[in-house]
Amino acid sequence: MSSPYKLDMEIPVETTSSWKKGVRVLGVAESFEKTQSYSILAGVVMRGDSRIDGFSVCTPSIGGHDSTDELVSMFTHLNRKDIRAWMLGGSVISWFNIVDINALYERTDTPVICISYHPSDGIEKYLKEYFPSDWESRLAILERTGARKSILLKTGYSLYLSVAGMSIPKARNLLNKMTVDGRVPEPVRVARTIAAGLHRDFIKTVKDRA
Repeated sequence: MSSPYKLDMEIPVETTSSWKKGVRVLGVAESFEKTQSYSILAGVVMRGDSRIDGFSVCTPSIGGHDSTDELVSMFTHLNRKDIRAWMLGGSVISWFNIVDINALYERTDTPVICISYHPSDGIEKYLKEYFPSDWESRLAILERTGARKSILLKTGYSLYLSVAGMSIPKARNLLNKMTVDGRVPEPVRVARTIAAGLHRDFIKTVKDRA
């Protein structure tokens, strides 16, 4: 079985399909500390013209198995019928609480684009070290995802993609539409900023009240 961290450099020819400026995606990113029980995972609904018109948050457990369930719950609570794609800032989140992007697609009927920024030799050795009792089930989720594919954005930066319910060329078109500069698409960048702010202020509030 192919490792999800093996990079497939052969990218299909770009399609001519385009996305309308009103297309909406749900960008997701998190902030956490390993010493805590839960992470702060922010979801931002953003249009193709970079307007924000929705927001939600969920709290996967650190080192747990509930990241996919938490994301599905977030999607359900938003109660939006116009979201055309997930845009995840990674699937190995909340200290190896791994998102099953295929299950996320199937349970929400919404295609998933999962992005990462660096090549990797894999995480199997870390799973074995930190989760000796269930490392195989965690690794199986990643293996079902398949090999990541390297793409080049219009900005000149590269990304590594895993997708469910969408082709790589179509995902690249959407990423190009929603990336202003650098390599981080706006929905993920904004979600990351919000998650970091919520995490910082929430932790400060808890400490002040302790």
